[in-house]
Amino acid sequence: MIHIALFEPEIPPNTGNIIRLCANTGCRLHLIEPLGFSLDEKKLRRAGLDYREFADVRCHPSLNSMLTSMPGQRLIALSSKVQRRYDEFVFNTGDILLFGPESRGLPKEVMQQITEANQLRIPMMTESRSLNLSNAVAVVTYEALRQQGFIGMQ
Repeated sequence: MIHIALFEPEIPPNTGNIIRLCANTGCRLHLIEPLGFSLDEKKLRRAGLDYREFADVRCHPSLNSMLTSMPGQRLIALSSKVQRRYDEFVFNTGDILLFGPESRGLPKEVMQQITEANQLRIPMMTESRSLNLSNAVAVVTYEALRQQGFIGMQ
C-alpha cells in the first residue's frame, strides 16, 4: 500500500479529489493538522463525491505523530524546489508520499528532516510555479503504483 500524506492542506476540493483517488487506488490518506477546513465541509464532500466511506483517511495532530504511528516507513517529500525527478525514483510498498499545503508547499524545517535522496519533484515548464495539489498527488501516486504492478487493481 502507498500512503499519501497531506501536510496542513488548505483547499477542500483538492482534499476531496485526493480522497476519491485513494478510494479508487487503495492508498491510505493521512491528513496532518491543522487543516484549512472541516472534514464535514460541503465542498469537500462534493469534490470527493461521497467517496469518504470507501477511503481509509486518518488525521494526525502533527507530522511527528504520523511518523510515530508508522515506524519504518520511508518518507518521500514532493516539492517544486528540489532537483530529483519523481520518475527517477524507485518506490516501495509502504512509502509515504508527503505533499505540502497549496499556498506554500512543504516548509523548510520539514524538508530538512528528509534525506535529499527522498526529495522529489514533478517536471514543469521553467516559468511555472506549481501544479494543482490533487493533480500532483495523482501523477506521483500512479507512478508508484505502476512500479508495483498495480497490485489489486484492474
